[in-house]
Amino acid sequence: MQNLPPLAERMRPQNLDEYVGQKHLVGPDAVLRKAIQSGQLPSMIFWGPPGVGKTTLAYIISQTLDRPFFNLSAINSGVKDIRDVIERAAALKDSLLGLPILFIDEIHRFSKSQQDSLLGAVERGLVTLIGATTENPSFEVISALLSRSQVYILKSLDENELTALLQTAISQDIILKEKKISIKEHEALIRLSGGDARKLLNVLEIAVNGIGGTTVVLTNENV
Repeated sequence: MQNLPPLAERMRPQNLDEYVGQKHLVGPDAVLRKAIQSGQLPSMIFWGPPGVGKTTLAYIISQTLDRPFFNLSAINSGVKDIRDVIERAAALKDSLLGLPILFIDEIHRFSKSQQDSLLGAVERGLVTLIGATTENPSFEVISALLSRSQVYILKSLDENELTALLQTAISQDIILKEKKISIKEHEALIRLSGGDARKLLNVLEIAVNGIGGTTVVLTNENV
């Protein structure tokens, strides 16, 4: 049990039905859900604050459509890394595996030359690009790439969504469900999260571990 990943990773949703938030995009009859269901996906930029599900949504899309998934972080990837991934993706384009999805986290951190290196692959349809950014893409993503992508805005989770996530975590997580956890007051947890699901689960895990024992009562005072 000691080698298990953090709670936020253990609770990462695996499909759209488990995904919390962004109903304007992936709720019933929402625009992105329809695109996913049709299998006709444009290249996309997910713009929103941390912890709202940008990376998770990209992964769920690839799983739902059963497409190869390539993941790069703009923080530690260079032009060579981009070209290597594009070459691998191009080799799969005509296979039965479907058009690969190239997910780039923190795409706003890429320089102009790094973003330019993506253009050819997007134009030739070698990959479906999904970029994630916390910054306004109109200022941080080059216009040529932006014009070939659909921008979707992801919002911070609201109190109802965060509260539901807390209840799901204590009832379904492999570790927490073995304890008797009662959330008597949740306001402090919600406030500390700032609408960030990952931060919420991190705070919950720290609070539960800090109190210890098999019976845990969470209040605004002990979080």
